[in-house]
Amino acid sequence: MILHCVFCTFRADASPESRRAILSDLATFSGALDGVLAFDFGPNRDFEGKSPQVSDGFVIRFTDRAALELYADHPTHKELGQRLCDLCAGGADGIMVVDLDCA
Repeated sequence: MILHCVFCTFRADASPESRRAILSDLATFSGALDGVLAFDFGPNRDFEGKSPQVSDGFVIRFTDRAALELYADHPTHKELGQRLCDLCAGGADGIMVVDLDCA
């Protein structure tokens, strides 16, 4: 299983509605793909005080790397990814991605 972890630093002027909309749209899109086990998202509460720059994030559970690649190469993912970048501070630089191989 692959955990695709994405951490976002939304721009200060990105409205709560636009933040929720992009994350919800990513969840809906992901849920329709083969090989996606789950999609979870929410605001960063930073209980340990280690990531104050991260405002929100999401995790997608994929069955395997092939499923992640199907997601990554999909035209809808690319469109949604651009919307996400447009909402983040510094564009793509406002997004951190970590892929964990949970074999």
